[in-house]
Amino acid sequence: MTAKPEIASPAVGEVVLSAAVREEIDHWVAKYPPEHKQSALMAALRIAQEDNGGWLSQGHLNAVAEYLQVAPTLVTEVATFYSMYELAPVGRHKICVCTNISCMLRGSEEIMAHLTDRLGVDPGQTTPDGRFTLKTVECLGACVGAPMMQVGRTYHEHLTPERVDRILDSLE
Repeated sequence: MTAKPEIASPAVGEVVLSAAVREEIDHWVAKYPPEHKQSALMAALRIAQEDNGGWLSQGHLNAVAEYLQVAPTLVTEVATFYSMYELAPVGRHKICVCTNISCMLRGSEEIMAHLTDRLGVDPGQTTPDGRFTLKTVECLGACVGAPMMQVGRTYHEHLTPERVDRILDSLE
């Protein structure tokens, strides 16, 4: 497979998807019939977000829309609907605490209270040192391990305040 060159001469402030990002997006596009390449939108947003340090600027949304040849409003609708996409910078460690009924009944409110006290931020905020961003999410699909949270890509289940402290202490 040949390397794809960078797109030449972007406008000032315009985001350009690197050749590596485009190649990874193309991997997902290839999974769908050519007339349905927009089906790779969620994967494309994830790839662009990871490449940009964990968040998507408006320029990234526009670049993904242009690359997949879909309306920018469609890309914005998807990025604002799903909680895994961030439209502002986040900390090095994004902590998502499930607040759905199973986790709530098993103590997620206590876990969230402990995290807000320990980190000194409310949900939706990032610690002043840029280390942690704290979020609540509706469901992470691990009800059997409630209460649970996701840190980066790692699930942590059967949480207690003490277990949360051990997890946080283990992060750089």
